[in-house]
Amino acid sequence: MRGAAGGANLLALRSHNTALVLDLLRTAGGAGISRLELAERTGLTPQAVSKITARLRGEGLAAEAGRRASTGGKPRTVLRLVPGAGHALGVHLDRDELRAVLVDLDGTVVAERRAPLDLGAGAETVLEEVARAAEGLAAEGLGGPPGADGPRAPTAKGPAPAAGEGARSPGGVLAAAPTLLGLGVALPGPLDHVRGVLHRVTGFPGWDGYPLRDALERRLGVPVVVDKDTNAAALGLAVGGAGGRAGDAGAGGGSFAYLHLGTGLGAGLVFGGGVHRGARTGAGEFGHQVVQLDGPPCTCGARGCIEALCLAAVARGDLAEAARVLGTGAANLAGLLDIDLVLLGGRTVAAAPEAFVHGVRAVLVARARREGGHDGPVPVRLAPAGAGVAEGAAQLLLAPLFGRGDG
Repeated sequence: MRGAAGGANLLALRSHNTALVLDLLRTAGGAGISRLELAERTGLTPQAVSKITARLRGEGLAAEAGRRASTGGKPRTVLRLVPGAGHALGVHLDRDELRAVLVDLDGTVVAERRAPLDLGAGAETVLEEVARAAEGLAAEGLGGPPGADGPRAPTAKGPAPAAGEGARSPGGVLAAAPTLLGLGVALPGPLDHVRGVLHRVTGFPGWDGYPLRDALERRLGVPVVVDKDTNAAALGLAVGGAGGRAGDAGAGGGSFAYLHLGTGLGAGLVFGGGVHRGARTGAGEFGHQVVQLDGPPCTCGARGCIEALCLAAVARGDLAEAARVLGTGAANLAGLLDIDLVLLGGRTVAAAPEAFVHGVRAVLVARARREGGHDGPVPVRLAPAGAGVAEGAAQLLLAPLFGRGDG
């Protein structure tokens, strides 16, 4: 990164280099990785790696994981990430259900809660449900404050409240948890990811313009990031390597589309390991592409949307037709973006996975045959188990620490 005068921005560079090291520690797992390997994989000097790892050890983020035989000289000390040194909360607000998880730095779920939810019950009611779940998980998964020599979480700065909005709550269970980085919230869009403001959520116009991020930060006293459910899930999948990864540290692999079919239908798009949100953070409104002019009305106000057609087929028990409609949308997406992979998820898909994978794949196979391409159809797979929206919402806080996303 270059400043106006052309000099290197050392603070940004240091942060970037630390993220590279942290990501390699994370992917190495319990077996650990040596400082020499870290230098080779990142391209940093051994001295730079030693400084970074010393700082990470001092902050409780890294620890020794034993010694490994060397091809020459004394055995190498290997280091590992300390998963419990940091945690994040992830909340999925669906139209009829709240699911919340507490995860450690590895992304492993430490605690989980589910509760019925009416997204149309009003902002204050929904905020209290989120607060109840978040505080309960923190108390359950983190317990009391660690001792003076316990691990310290890396600093996560959230945006300051606007004038007149009040400050974050100075107390509470979340603010007292030293390893908690913050809260990620994912829900149906459209919304403004940068400002954390909701737009006219399909079927729930009362949320239009609501500053959800700022309201939750004031209520809970911790940093909050808000994103669409499909983007959050796609981020979690990308961090987990669903699209493949290039060989170098922190480099992303191919492109994929995550299609989420539950109470609604949307897509998360990943290119080069990063979520594509678009210039106005509105990318991925997959369910509202019109495929049948003058078709049945959709809750978005249009007619003949893929979401309306697909959910109607599910409601009448015609899963083959629902999968065919979903496949048509997937084929449009594949033709437009030339993606490498289609991943399917969501509670409706999870209830009949074979029907949806087979149906979507059949449409993509037929498209490939028409085009006569030599590479075959775009592959279709189920999203890996455990790659839920709530887990992805937690990655909105975690991924930036590892250089795997901008939160």
